[in-house]
Amino acid sequence: MGRWGRQSPVLEPPDPQPPPIPPRTFMRQSSITKIGNMLNTAININGAKKPQSNGEASWCFSQIKGALDDDVTDADIISCVEFNHDGELLATGDKGGRVVIFQRDPASKSANPRRGEYNVYSTFQSHEPEFDYLKSLEIEEKINKIRWLHQKNPVHFLLSTNDKTVKLWKVSERDKSFEGYNTKEENGLIRDPQNVTALRVPSVKQVPLMVEASPRRTFANAHTYHINSISVNSDQETFLSADDLRINLWHLEVVNQSYNIVDIKPTNMEELTEVITAAEFHPTECNVFVYSSSKGTIRLCDMRSAALCDRHSKQFEEPENPTNRSFFSEIISSISDVKLSNSGRYMISRDYLSIKVWDLHMETKPIETYPVHEYLRAKLCSLYENDCIFDKFECCWNGKDSSIMTGSYNNFFRVFDRNSKKDVTLEASRDIIKPKTVLKPRKVCTGGKRKKDEISVDCLDFNKKILHTAWHPEENIIAVAATNNLFIFQDKF
Repeated sequence: MGRWGRQSPVLEPPDPQPPPIPPRTFMRQSSITKIGNMLNTAININGAKKPQSNGEASWCFSQIKGALDDDVTDADIISCVEFNHDGELLATGDKGGRVVIFQRDPASKSANPRRGEYNVYSTFQSHEPEFDYLKSLEIEEKINKIRWLHQKNPVHFLLSTNDKTVKLWKVSERDKSFEGYNTKEENGLIRDPQNVTALRVPSVKQVPLMVEASPRRTFANAHTYHINSISVNSDQETFLSADDLRINLWHLEVVNQSYNIVDIKPTNMEELTEVITAAEFHPTECNVFVYSSSKGTIRLCDMRSAALCDRHSKQFEEPENPTNRSFFSEIISSISDVKLSNSGRYMISRDYLSIKVWDLHMETKPIETYPVHEYLRAKLCSLYENDCIFDKFECCWNGKDSSIMTGSYNNFFRVFDRNSKKDVTLEASRDIIKPKTVLKPRKVCTGGKRKKDEISVDCLDFNKKILHTAWHPEENIIAVAATNNLFIFQDKF
C-alpha cells in the first residue's frame, strides 16, 4: 500500500542520506534580519490615563517591531508568532524562512506597573528554498509553525517547520572562549603533532555575550503533503506533525523514522471529502491529541486504544443551522485552528466567521460561540472571488483560560472575555504608535447612518489581516502580527 501503508507505519530512511546541516547557517539580509536596527519603540505607559470602561481591562500600545515602510517584500511577512512557556521569549517566523527571537526586557518586569517590552535576542535562517526534482515542485522556505520545548537548563530549544521539513534548534548563550590549545592554532587550524614541543594548559577567556542558534535535528522525508501543524507532547520527548491527510509521531532523538498515527487518505483520491487543517497534543495527557478537518469537525484520539488512530474516541461537531445554509457553507465551516486550554478541559476552534469553545466532556455542541465578523456574511461572494474566504485565522487562550483572542480584517483583532461575555474589537495600526496610547474599541457599521467612530463594512481593507496572534502565558501581554510588523500590547486597568 505504499510507503505509508498500515502494515508498516515506520518511516523508511531516505536513500541517499541528505547531507548534514552545517553548524552555522547563512542568513540573508532583510528588514527582519536587521530588525534590531529598525524602529524598536518602547513606550512608557505609566502616565496613560485610565478610560472609563466599567472595570474592564483596556489595552495599551507597548512596542512595534519591523520596518514601517509601505514597500513590503513577501519574504518579510510574518507567518507565525509564539511565546515560550514562561513568556520570557517571543519567536516569530516569516515567509523568508527566518526566525527572530525577542527577549523580555528585565527592566520592564521590575517597573511599576510591569511593562511588556521585548528586545531582539537572536535571528537565524531556519529554512532555505528547495526543489523536489522527482515531483518538479518548489518547496517554500516559509515558516509555518514554531513550537517551544520546556526549558530544562539555560539552553532553549524550539521546533520550526516549513511545508516539508521540521527542524529542532538549540538557542544558547556564550560569554567565554577557550584559548591555548595544544592540537590547534589560534585561528582554528589543526597543528602538526610533530610541532608540539610543550604541553600547554588551555585558559578561559571572557568574551562579549553571544547568542548562537544551531540546528540539532532535522526531521524530513515524511510528508507527501504540506505540513500545517506541529505540536510538542507533554512528555517533552515526542511531537506530532500533521499535513493535509496524515499525522506522524516523532521522537525528538530519532530522525530517520516516525509513526503514522492518523491516515485519512482514501484509496481512490476522487473519494476525498475532507482534509486535516490543524492538530495539537493535550497539555497534560500525553496519549491524547485532537485534530480538526475542513468539514468543521474535531476528532479526539487516544493513542492507548490503537497504534493507528483512524477511529477517534470523540467527535465534536455542531449541526448546521438550516437558515444559514448557502453555497459557501462548507467553505466557511472549515476549521482553520484548534487550541486546547491550559487546563486541558476545554478547547477553542476557529472557523471563518466565528470562534467556538468546546467542553471535552460534551461532543454535541459548543458551550460558547462568539461571532468574529458576522457582518461579512453578506459579502461572502466577493470574498470568494478575491480568495479571502480561504484565509486561515489562528486563535489563542490567555494564561487563565478566561479570555480568547483571534484576528480579523482591516488589521482588527478580537478579544472575548468568557466571564463577563463581553468582547472588544481593537486595531493594530501605525497611527497608535505614540506615547501613552490606549487602544480605542472599533465598531463596524453594516448599513444605515454611520456614527463618528464607526467604520463602514465597505471600507474595510481585506489586504490588511491579522492571521497570527499570541498571548503571554502568565500576563496580559499580547503579540499581534500585521503583515511585516509585530505589535505588542499590554492591558491597563
